[in-house]
Amino acid sequence: MARSAHPRFPRIRALLAPAVDNWLARGYLAVVAASLGFFLWAVYLSPDPGFAGIWPLMTTAPLSMIVSIPLMALSPDGDSPLAWLTPLLFSAGTVLCGLFNAALLGLLARRLTGREPHPAA
Repeated sequence: MARSAHPRFPRIRALLAPAVDNWLARGYLAVVAASLGFFLWAVYLSPDPGFAGIWPLMTTAPLSMIVSIPLMALSPDGDSPLAWLTPLLFSAGTVLCGLFNAALLGLLARRLTGREPHPAA
């Protein structure tokens, strides 16, 4: 049976296309990934994470202040057996905020350059 030419999730793909179709948005996503990697390293592998969570918050601001902080408030506290889930909820919020901001940057870059997008792959 032949494969369909239509992607499985065309709407999601269309929404996220500006996040990866130019170098400005890709560079921003790389900075978000590096800050999130540092945060996860500090939380799970470092003896004292300190203020490691500030870097993902700052790279994805202002949206992260609305999304990630309430996710942290709703997550289990330090005495709960599910306390390991808190950094993962924070990371999920950071990823969503980073993708949204990258899509906005991509749309801005597309509008400023006036050129057609170049797909990543």
